[in-house]
Amino acid sequence: MEVKALTKSVRMSAFKVREVTRVIQGLPAVDALDMLRFYPKKAAHLISKTLATAIANAEHNNSLRRENLVIKEAVVGEGPTFKRFQPKARGSAGPIRKRTSHIRIILTEATPAQPSSKDKTKKS
Repeated sequence: MEVKALTKSVRMSAFKVREVTRVIQGLPAVDALDMLRFYPKKAAHLISKTLATAIANAEHNNSLRRENLVIKEAVVGEGPTFKRFQPKARGSAGPIRKRTSHIRIILTEATPAQPSSKDKTKKS
């Protein structure tokens, strides 16, 4: 079962936030939350809030245990850009783009590893 959490219009560029989401891809949710607590970037705090929301959604809405949750997908997309202008020399203006991003985290329940057919040895 998949559980989703979405945070929209975060006031940070998607490029900066993606750097942190690459670190937590595929980790157990509880371990990723601990890792983000000590990660030295502003984006880590924003992602940890979204991850905590996803964990709470899984526990409350779907009765899943937080120890069994794994991050299936952590995606950051670009949000709307606020356009401003800075006065420049000789009466001209330079553009300023204040970028935003959308953070989406999808959790799944971990399944116990099953031995594959390659692991079994044939005795002939």
